Amino acid sequence: MKVVVQRSLAASVAISGQTVGEISKGLVVFVGFTHEDTSADINYVVQKMINLRIFEDEEGKMNQSLIDVTGELLSISQFTLFANTKKGRRPSFTAAAAPDIALTLYKEFNEAIRAEGVVVATGEFGADMQVSLVNDGPITITIDSKNP
Repeated sequence: MKVVVQRSLAASVAISGQTVGEISKGLVVFVGFTHEDTSADINYVVQKMINLRIFEDEEGKMNQSLIDVTGELLSISQFTLFANTKKGRRPSFTAAAAPDIALTLYKEFNEAIRAEGVVVATGEFGADMQVSLVNDGPITITIDSKNP
């Protein structure tokens, strides 16, 4: 399981021009699953992500987590995080989980975040989405459950 986490001042996701999810201050998370991922991967990533101290405290130091600042989270499924570009010019996505498996894991991922008391907005799994965000910092961090 891989996630790209971006600290954001505001973000939204639209499908065919209609906004389907939006947040204020918080995290935008692009999440991809592989066929080997389990609930343990989800729990590891969720705990790591929501507790990352990447928000500034009153002294301007990155000392606060999403939980500390009562931030929101925009979750976007993205199988392309498992693109293999080693050969040729067309990426291979064979490492990505099959859509039915990935959808189940994606739902579990979002529910695990909500269970921690975080407001979660989402896009639509498998849809062609347009994501808009104001990356704050910019702060962008990747987390891979298989390579902690």
